[in-house]
Amino acid sequence: MDPVMTTANIHHDCETETSSVSSWWPSWRPTSMSLLKTAESKILSFIQNDLWARFVTLPNQERIWTLSITNKTARKPTEQAPKTPLVMVHGFGGGVGLWVRNLDGLCRSRPVHVFDLLGFGRSSRPFFSSDASEAEEQFVTSIEQWRQSVGLENMILLGHSLGGYLATSYAIQYPSRVSHLILVDPWGFPERRQPEPQQHEGQGTELVKRSGPPRWVKAVATIVSYFNPLAVIRVAGPWGPGLVNRFRPDFKRKFEDLFDDDTMTQYIYHCNAQTPSGEVGFRAMTESLGWAKKPMMHRVNLLPPSMPLTMLYGAQSWMDSSSGDKVAQIRNPADTRVLNGGFAHGWL
Repeated sequence: MDPVMTTANIHHDCETETSSVSSWWPSWRPTSMSLLKTAESKILSFIQNDLWARFVTLPNQERIWTLSITNKTARKPTEQAPKTPLVMVHGFGGGVGLWVRNLDGLCRSRPVHVFDLLGFGRSSRPFFSSDASEAEEQFVTSIEQWRQSVGLENMILLGHSLGGYLATSYAIQYPSRVSHLILVDPWGFPERRQPEPQQHEGQGTELVKRSGPPRWVKAVATIVSYFNPLAVIRVAGPWGPGLVNRFRPDFKRKFEDLFDDDTMTQYIYHCNAQTPSGEVGFRAMTESLGWAKKPMMHRVNLLPPSMPLTMLYGAQSWMDSSSGDKVAQIRNPADTRVLNGGFAHGWL
């Protein structure tokens, strides 16, 4: 029996889900895995092609929530040469639902797979090491074990934000599995800015810092660094959903033609109001103000020179696109493309 189901009959494996916190917190925080599932199902109902949604179980019994999308009008696989599948890795605090605008278009030419990173969304939420290298390895190992479990020989690997950092780390460790690496507004590439020498009139050269956040912002960031990045959403309890709406109104605006309510912000809230796991790993990998402890710029030279690399930066991205130019200088320019200001056609 073909496991691929149409949108009208999305198949969910292993539906038994329970709240991971057995205390008074669930009543304080208006969230649960069931509410997350409900919000996600509403989002996925807009997908027009064949969708298979299920948990993929890893060797250590951790589960990765996975969507596989195929073009329902495409010819049967026996009638055409198989295309390398596209695998997309979301960013910090995200989940599979945020790809809803992209999935139908991208699956026209090849199968598409998306999954909730370990510790995020509906995937398992294990303990993460407080060591930056170990936390990164946990993420990367889970991606490789997921690939093996799904049965993909190789893939076009696309990562957004934190997903771009992890996709690059994966491609360095498992280069034979990646036919093309695509990074969209990747996090964690540049080094943390250091004081620079500046010449003052009548004085010798002295060290001064580049212009940065106000002192109060740095003070708040220092205090917040002692907590997990999304702790405020959980501590806010019943006011948590309102905080998401207030501080990320862009989520509602971006999808307002699909939803006339707060479905997307509810989805983001329920993704991140659960027991912290992946964000603990992310915190271990970061320094203050969100800089990576292990900047990827130090390792990008380890990518095979012949591996095609495309780096995409949105017109209003807060990621520094100059990192892409530096990567192009480090690698073979013939196999590295940096696109700014929007996503051009044909980048696959």
